Amino acid sequence: KLGEALYASRYKIIVVLGVTLTVVSIIGTIMYLIEGKENGFTSIPKSIYWAIVTLTTVGYGDIVPQTIAGKMLSSVLMIIGYGIIAVPTGLVSAEIVTKKIEELRKDHQCPNCHKDIHERDANFCANCGHNLPPTI
Repeated sequence: KLGEALYASRYKIIVVLGVTLTVVSIIGTIMYLIEGKENGFTSIPKSIYWAIVTLTTVGYGDIVPQTIAGKMLSSVLMIIGYGIIAVPTGLVSAEIVTKKIEELRKDHQCPNCHKDIHERDANFCANCGHNLPPTI
């Protein structure tokens, strides 16, 4: 089920990864401009590396911002990191719930009024009171 949910939400996850790479590239470049070579941000790729490490909350500490503006940008990036971790989790969870609802609809539809969401062990339709077909 998890594999199916991941596969079904693959395009959304690709978009999230694309946005993440864009955010990391932009913030890494801004950090390079703010901190500069004298504070250890010697190149844009190294600054992007710092942004990835900060975004993922690993924080090796090999490069750290020294200026107030750099520390503020770091704080924003750390908060964004928590959101980026939560988004794919929500996407996959929503896909699992959607699959479960579809499964329930297929298994337990009222033959009288065609209402298609019922409790799995219900004997009567919650809408019209008609007998429901037994579930397996």
